[in-house]
Amino acid sequence: MSSETKNIIEVKNLVYIYRTGTRALDGVSCCIQKGEIVGLIGQNGSGKTTLVKHFNGLLKPTEGAVRVCGLDTRRVSTSMLARHAGYVFQNPNHQIFSPTVMEEVRFGPQNIRMEKERMKQQIQFALDLMELSHLTEKHPYHLSRGERQRLAISSVVAMDPDIIILDEPTGGANRQQIQRLLNLIRCFQDMGKTTILITHDMAVLSAICQRTIVMWQGKIMLDGITRQVMKEEQKLAQTFLAPPQVAQLSSRLRLSELALTVEEAAQMIMSR
Repeated sequence: MSSETKNIIEVKNLVYIYRTGTRALDGVSCCIQKGEIVGLIGQNGSGKTTLVKHFNGLLKPTEGAVRVCGLDTRRVSTSMLARHAGYVFQNPNHQIFSPTVMEEVRFGPQNIRMEKERMKQQIQFALDLMELSHLTEKHPYHLSRGERQRLAISSVVAMDPDIIILDEPTGGANRQQIQRLLNLIRCFQDMGKTTILITHDMAVLSAICQRTIVMWQGKIMLDGITRQVMKEEQKLAQTFLAPPQVAQLSSRLRLSELALTVEEAAQMIMSR
């Protein structure tokens, strides 16, 4: 992909039909730019996961086209796409299979045949970033769930992909872990990476995602700046979603703008 090309993902008229006959995606079109932090929301079965699995080649279009970093996903292998789009599964246990933390993090770079010295640097960077350097010889299943989640992220970061997809990363997370995740996503953006966050946590989405895509019955219902999407309460309600409580409160208080975080709401109230 040319450095001048801003769209790192291009989806055009994407249709995906499972073998059961279920039409999971029905004419989806969108573009995602390099460096964006995009939230993807919708109820179970709305097509979120099916859509993002097209970004790393786990699924191929039934109709339409998907281009990732300029590559037509129908014409390149999943292993080639894995160099560009890393997927962190909702349940880390579905992703981890190696006998030690070090081997788990090493597997991805080795699999894509990363140059030896660069691989060494990427592995150490990923371990340090996720605070796992002291656990390299441990068996992954001797780690806490939070540590396994960090390991799953670390194994993707080690491959240095352009795009990082996080599928429901806040499940069971406490406030400190959520803050660490938000800081991590900001770090990804500083590194020039594109982050796609699949989540049901509207507060987390509103705190970090500049753009939000809302899916419903295999189609995109809303796509825009997160603050604008959160103003669409009636449309969100049709998909059984609601803006975060602070946004709803700021709307009722008729603040100068819709607040997406408690800090924003406090600033608006103090400036009245």
